[in-house]
Amino acid sequence: MRRDHPKQLPRTWLMTDARLGDALWAALERLPRGSGVVFRDYDLPPAARRARYLAVRAVARRRRLVLVVAGALPATGRVDGRHGRDPRRTPGLKTWPAHNVAEVISGCRAGANLIFISPVFATASHPGARALGRVRAMRLAALAPGRAIALGGMDKGRFAGLGQRFIGWAAIDGWRA
Repeated sequence: MRRDHPKQLPRTWLMTDARLGDALWAALERLPRGSGVVFRDYDLPPAARRARYLAVRAVARRRRLVLVVAGALPATGRVDGRHGRDPRRTPGLKTWPAHNVAEVISGCRAGANLIFISPVFATASHPGARALGRVRAMRLAALAPGRAIALGGMDKGRFAGLGQRFIGWAAIDGWRA
């Protein structure tokens, strides 16, 4: 584990998304301390994305949440990490999205600290997309021991039913009230 990221890897994650709207703020407050947030909000114009990022960062700092950024960095300054399929070494925590064997292996080779395997179940984020299902998702998680985060149609109850190959879970709608 690199020295420049949190000592304790978050086990629960919120993925920001335009669908959350103002429910984002309640979801951030609902996260347990030490959880992670993947800031996405790709659909916003650059100035609005930067403003939202700064607001999310303020809440994350106050609540002691780990904040990683996907896509172009919306603001200068230190971030806790990056989310995406960038094989280069970057400062902080590196999280990696994976939907198949090749992507899981690529993430492991790139030194990703956590690999977000998705979609485990059907999800509103990708309507009509084929879900991995429990068995295939667990097979992928086995390729990334100690690093697999379940994503896609997840909530606390569904995560509990996955077994021990996943060390945590991430959601968008799963953090709504």
